[in-house]
Amino acid sequence: MEEKAAHLLYFVVKNHSFSDGNKRIAAFPFVWFLEKNRLLYREDGSKRIADNALVALTLMIAESKPEEKEIMTKVVVNLINAFN
Repeated sequence: MEEKAAHLLYFVVKNHSFSDGNKRIAAFPFVWFLEKNRLLYREDGSKRIADNALVALTLMIAESKPEEKEIMTKVVVNLINAFN
């Protein structure tokens, strides 16, 4: 599930489907996907990924080169991994 979420965030940011707000729009389905799959919160109720970390991730993905896709998705997976 973590990989699916990471790819969702990556491809919505990089695809530029919208004329404006691609990073903000990408963050919503990413968080929604995590929530629907019970990955957004840890067992103690804290978020797996902080809001400021999500902002940094979307900016990092937007600025990344296409050949860095695997690295970007691995970073996202590691941040939302259930063992973190």
